[in-house]
Amino acid sequence: MYKIEKVLIIGSGPIQIGQAAEFDYSGSQACLSLREEGITTVLVNSNPATIMTELDVADIVYIEPLTPEIVAKIIEKENPDGILPTMGGQTGLNLASSLAVMGVLKEHDVKVLGTPIETIQKGEDRDSFANLMKEINEPIPPNEAVTSISEALEVSHKIGYPVIIRPAYTLGGGGGGIANNDQELEKIAGRGMQVSMIHQILVEKSVAGWYEIEYEVMRDSRDNCITICSMENIDPMGIHTGESMVVAPAQTLSDVDNQILKNASLKIIRALGIEGGCNIQFALHPQTREYLVIEVNPRVSRSSALASKATGYPIARVAAKVAIGKTLDEIPNSVTKKTPASFEPSIDYVVIKIPRWPFDKFKDADKEIGTQMKSTGEVMAIGRTFEEALQKAVRSLDIGKDGFTGTGEKDLEVIKKNLVIPTDQRLFYIADAIKNGMSVEEISDLTKICPFFLEKMRNIVVNS
Repeated sequence: MYKIEKVLIIGSGPIQIGQAAEFDYSGSQACLSLREEGITTVLVNSNPATIMTELDVADIVYIEPLTPEIVAKIIEKENPDGILPTMGGQTGLNLASSLAVMGVLKEHDVKVLGTPIETIQKGEDRDSFANLMKEINEPIPPNEAVTSISEALEVSHKIGYPVIIRPAYTLGGGGGGIANNDQELEKIAGRGMQVSMIHQILVEKSVAGWYEIEYEVMRDSRDNCITICSMENIDPMGIHTGESMVVAPAQTLSDVDNQILKNASLKIIRALGIEGGCNIQFALHPQTREYLVIEVNPRVSRSSALASKATGYPIARVAAKVAIGKTLDEIPNSVTKKTPASFEPSIDYVVIKIPRWPFDKFKDADKEIGTQMKSTGEVMAIGRTFEEALQKAVRSLDIGKDGFTGTGEKDLEVIKKNLVIPTDQRLFYIADAIKNGMSVEEISDLTKICPFFLEKMRNIVVNS
């Protein structure tokens, strides 16, 4: 184990769309986890309205702007042995990258814990990530990283519309979108380059309509790897995972599908050299079952918080201990009290997450959901069946609904329009569609949602 006595933990800053209370949760867990090991924790966060900035969470707390210059001064004053950037979401990764480029970490001999700088760059720099996937023979959609609109147009013409724009080093799909023609591309690409820290975007062939599957995986310094949880987005590709309803564990994968994606996840985390938690997102073709790697988050993410609460596996706590050199078999699971962290959790219930959008407060906002996050929170519900979990989740949204019911719309044309164009109300228009006699196949064709989930929703409507 490294000789680590003092660690600087970077918080996520203000709560914003795409980066909310889940990072307060993970940062607090990390501080407490390291203090259990007798390590002095230094926390820097610009948001005083958090749990992690409470006096009994970290040993030393700085409430300062999260800029490379300010954090460099804190490093100079505190002289930590290591820095843990993976608990502060995208903010933490971007700051660590900037500090490395400035030479601050090398000058003060500060070790980056958990996820090496090279790995952050491979995971966040779209070109580096694409090259790594090709090296390890993992399939990705046709794509190319560009830094100008003229290059973006050239790539789009080569791979064909529609294309998805993914800016590098951004949060919650910020600045991205789906372009169907040159005009849309110029607008989205220009915006994407502005918000990217390195003014780079990835132009990628869109796989909208494919199913989206996520795996939460963990690795330690001795290359022990486990899969913590599989999650399946109920909404198809084309809708950001933070905007999608998600169910855990994945419900529609065959054993073969599950093993293939699980093996790919472990192969990717090993290739990246991550020590700690990692979230990997796949697109899966509904008919051929061909898969593509869409994205890797080399840090604790929104999905990590969901997987942690769904399984009872304390991901942030374990990741913090792994970051200082402990192996999974040496870390007891603080929730079960009986198993080590190397023990893969298994659940015999269903967990559903539904996003909560603020459109009741912003009535004139564009309610269409897509590749950029607009939701400001989410609810999670647990049930013995999908139907039970969905009913509980809808009730928890605090939008005046006692369960999964429709909007009362009877005009089939209006219903179909709202099934094709996803909004915060699409779930409830599905109930309207079922009530008005539309078949599961028809609804699936319009929404691209897997018929399995629509059958479950139909069970609720028919038996209500």
